[in-house]
Amino acid sequence: MATDVITAGSERLLYRSVFLMGLKINPMSDADVVSLVSDAIRNRHHIIVANHNLHSVYLWHHQERMRLFYANAAYTHIDGMALILLAKLLGMPLKREHRATSLDFFPLLAPMAVQQGWRIFYVGSRPGVAALGAILVRQEYPGLNIRTHHGYLDAVENKKVIAEINAYQPHILMVGMGMPQQEYWILDNRDQIDANVIFPVGAFMDYRTGEIPTSPRWLASLYLEWAYRLFSEPRRLWRRYLVEPWYVVGQVMRDYYLQKKCRTAIKQFPR
Repeated sequence: MATDVITAGSERLLYRSVFLMGLKINPMSDADVVSLVSDAIRNRHHIIVANHNLHSVYLWHHQERMRLFYANAAYTHIDGMALILLAKLLGMPLKREHRATSLDFFPLLAPMAVQQGWRIFYVGSRPGVAALGAILVRQEYPGLNIRTHHGYLDAVENKKVIAEINAYQPHILMVGMGMPQQEYWILDNRDQIDANVIFPVGAFMDYRTGEIPTSPRWLASLYLEWAYRLFSEPRRLWRRYLVEPWYVVGQVMRDYYLQKKCRTAIKQFPR
């Protein structure tokens, strides 16, 4: 179920790969993600670091372009306690620290970016939100090199923002357009972008600016963060949290049945 591999980009660290419902995932802590970024920049690699949660698992099973995106990602970390819980139900020894989110690893990433002189570019959010977010993170991390552009792009604006990104030569590109739009944007534009690490980060700046309220940490430890988000944005998120999980649960039950069937067969026909 789990194998240790060296995945593209790291000479220093081993990142374990596990397969959950047919999807390859790299269980990493927030500190691991930052180390991964450091390795990629130091070795001048160009990689996509994706993430999985229940919503992305649902989309992966239903949209071919999402499967193509994840096939092009060098690493995929877990962004969602629900996946940790489901992995445990399937017998995988994953823990709370194997969930890494942009909100959690950024406080580790930003001081290192200041120290190392890394440049960060963020594209996403509504006009004005990303700019305000940049002001706030510069105040919190003096010396941080960060530029932003909103994520409402037509074809002409898209060419301009790509030119702006490449002129800035960021080490890290954060794309916050929501799922799956941000994954599609990365997939469509990755070959034109010169950045060492590209992250899809969802509503990262919206949370940083308070545009979207963040849930209390204790809810995440109880696997109830989704309830807070649903309560905060019911019209946008009702399908994601009330419909899609049932499909994912069905996949988990299927995996569990197949594992149980396989174990029974091994017991009946030992080597």
